[in-house]
Amino acid sequence: MKLKILPPTLRGDKRYIAFEVISQNHLFRDDLINIIWDACLKIHGECETSKFRLWMMRIWDCPSNPGNFFLKGILQCNRGDEEKVRAAMCLIHHYKGNRVVFHTLGFSGTIRAATQNFIKPMA
Repeated sequence: MKLKILPPTLRGDKRYIAFEVISQNHLFRDDLINIIWDACLKIHGECETSKFRLWMMRIWDCPSNPGNFFLKGILQCNRGDEEKVRAAMCLIHHYKGNRVVFHTLGFSGTIRAATQNFIKPMA
C-alpha cells in the first residue's frame, strides 16, 4: 500500500533565503550544509534547529578573484524562522582554518522569485 502525501493545506509555509559566500578555499555543497547546520546548532540548540527544517535548494559558482571563491545559493526554512537562520549565518567566520563570510541577499516566498530578484541580477 502506497503512503499518501500530506495535502498542501496541511503543510507548513516555507521561505527561501538567498545568500552569498566568500571564502579562501573552494567550498562544496556538503561543506556549506555542515557550516550552516553547525552554526544553527551552536546558537539555537538541537531542539530549536530541528524546527527550522533547513534544506539547501541550489548553489551557483560565481566568477572569483585569485585567492577568493564566491558561491551563491538558496536555503529553504520554515516561515517565521528566517531571522534565526540569518542570525546563525552571520556568526560564521571560519571553516577548517579558512576565513568565510556569509551575506544574506534577501528572503522570498518562492525559489523562482529568489532566483530572479537576488541571484540572477548579480551573477
